[in-house]
Amino acid sequence: MLIAMLFPILMWFAAASIGWFIVDRLLIRPLRQLRTAVAAYVPGEEIDPDEVRALPAQEIRELGDTFRTISRTVAAHEAGLAEGLVRQTRLTREVHHRVKNNLQVISSLINFHARSAKSVEASAAYAGIQRRVDALAVVHRHHFAEMEEHRGLSLRSVIGELASNIRATAPEGSSGLGILLDVEPWLVNQDVGIAIAFLITEIVELAMSCNPEAQIRITVKPGDTSDRAVLRVSSPSLVDCDAFQSAVRDRYGRVMEGLSRQLRSKLHHDPLIGAYEISIAVTGRD
Repeated sequence: MLIAMLFPILMWFAAASIGWFIVDRLLIRPLRQLRTAVAAYVPGEEIDPDEVRALPAQEIRELGDTFRTISRTVAAHEAGLAEGLVRQTRLTREVHHRVKNNLQVISSLINFHARSAKSVEASAAYAGIQRRVDALAVVHRHHFAEMEEHRGLSLRSVIGELASNIRATAPEGSSGLGILLDVEPWLVNQDVGIAIAFLITEIVELAMSCNPEAQIRITVKPGDTSDRAVLRVSSPSLVDCDAFQSAVRDRYGRVMEGLSRQLRSKLHHDPLIGAYEISIAVTGRD
């Protein structure tokens, strides 16, 4: 009677043990092993086929083979993307290099024709065109230098080189021209950098048209928020007067207004102090 009562229990225990052993060995452990391999997978690599063949269950081996095929496809796709990125980077560098050379050629041609100008007005027109080409070339050159790091353009370097170019192309009688810089190390993107370079060129040329020996101060200080800075160009030559109003109305006002719209900010003019001020977007600090 005792044996008859214990035998079904022993049979149930043995069946449960055998079932647990089979499930653990043939299902749970292989799935854990496959999960570990999937979790350790790095894009670009390929799963070791020996690990897949070692799995005991046919269905799990097929699942491992499927994932291995996917990993091989992903690796080939990653290799193709890497190769395409190298080609694209090489092409971008070539384009930047050609644009830089073309801007230098244009600047040289303008300078060559300016030397043979027959009148002071023609020389001044050539110089104005050259200053704007130089402004674009400065921003493009610094953008090309920062292309690999993608940090943005150093506003201090751009404005510093721009001021040097403006002094070099200043008209005769501007030996006393002075440009004082107080620019904190802000970073901007290329679109903002181009608009700032053109805007500074227009304002400085406006000041020189009113007084060839103008003393100009350019500052860039923190704005109201961390992503904004304030560009300020001040000079006694920018104080409101008849000559100033005539130059703004006939030549410079519309261009500066368009550049301020490109910067998506209002360009403020203080007629008593003689200063232009505008809020600009920055991407960080150098």
